[in-house]
Amino acid sequence: MPISTPEVPYDGQGDRLLVPVSSRDHIRESVNASVVLVEYGNYQCPDCGAAHQAIQTLQHQLNHHLQVVFRHFPQIRQYPQSQKAAEAAEAAGAQGQFWQMHDTLFKHQYALDDSSLVEYADALKLDIPRFLRDVSGHVYLHRIIQDMDSGHISGVVYAPALFINNMRYRDALTVEALHNAISNICAF
Repeated sequence: MPISTPEVPYDGQGDRLLVPVSSRDHIRESVNASVVLVEYGNYQCPDCGAAHQAIQTLQHQLNHHLQVVFRHFPQIRQYPQSQKAAEAAEAAGAQGQFWQMHDTLFKHQYALDDSSLVEYADALKLDIPRFLRDVSGHVYLHRIIQDMDSGHISGVVYAPALFINNMRYRDALTVEALHNAISNICAF
């Protein structure tokens, strides 16, 4: 059951995150952080993989000062396995392993076929029958669609799309550039 959402052309809007971070989001690190980075991404996109690596490095550098939020934005026309990977992450999340699966999917973003997803779930010691039921039954597809809708509301048309303290980040996806942008917002 692939997601069918229209591609919305960028209209010059979308400089602010319009759907605030809430308890429904996947949040990593300190909830009292001075900087909140929201990423709309997909697991098959190479640029999202590069952003993931830069964000991980920033998390180590800034630790409790940086909160990271991940929202799904699969683009199945360009990345046909991105939706199933997002569903696998959500199925793992239902078993308390979202961030572990998230990191695994980015680490192996060129191997997102069904058997690889099951291999990753097994390595995380997930309940495999439950994982398979959840993924094949599209149990968490509605959550992924909600993430995409929230992105569209904020002007996101492609992944990766980053927001730092609710403002759209449009510069390079490098550790240095992200760190500079964060430093301009908050002195550490």
